[in-house]
Amino acid sequence: MGCFVSKDKLTKEDMDFLKTHTSYDETTIKEWYKGFKQDCPNGRLTPAKFVDMYKMFFPSGNAVEFCDHVFRTFDMDKNGYIDFKAIHVTSSGTPEEKLKWAFRMYDVDGNGVIDIQEMTKIVQAIYDMLGACSSNRPADSAEERAKNIFAKMDENNDGQLTQDEFLKGCLQDEELSKMLAP
Repeated sequence: MGCFVSKDKLTKEDMDFLKTHTSYDETTIKEWYKGFKQDCPNGRLTPAKFVDMYKMFFPSGNAVEFCDHVFRTFDMDKNGYIDFKAIHVTSSGTPEEKLKWAFRMYDVDGNGVIDIQEMTKIVQAIYDMLGACSSNRPADSAEERAKNIFAKMDENNDGQLTQDEFLKGCLQDEELSKMLAP
C-alpha cells in the first residue's frame, strides 16, 4: 500500500476506496487525513515516526519492538513506509478482520501459523511497551501468558496456532480478544 502519492487533498478515487473499505464517512476521513498530513507531510509514515507516536501513548515503556511488529504488519508491500490508506483500511474492519490482521502480526515469520516463541515474542513486546511500573501490565510473565493462550487456543495440541484456531479462540473469549488484538 505504498503507491499513495503525497498530496494535500485525497483524490476522489482514494476517498471512494476509503469509504468502501472502512466504516468512516467522508467528513471523518478528511479529518483523519488532515492529522496524518500534519504528522507526515510527505504522506509516508516511517518506522521512526511510528515509534515516536507510540512513545507518546506509552512514555514509561519501550515501544520499539512492538512497533517493529505492528509496522511490519501494516507495511504489506514491504516498501519501508505506511500510507494513509493502509492504516485506515487495516484498523477499521470487523472484529474478525481485525483479528486476521492481528494474526499476521503474531505470525512473525509469515509461515501461516503462530508458534509459542512467536507468541511469547509479541506478548513480551507488549509488556515492554506498557513499562515495568504500568498498572495495565499483567502480573504474569510473557512466557506464562503465551503458554496460557496456547492452552486455550491450540485445539489439536500441535504447538501451533492456525488462523482458524486463533480467530475461534479470540471470538470465544472477549478478554483474549482485547489482549491480542487491541
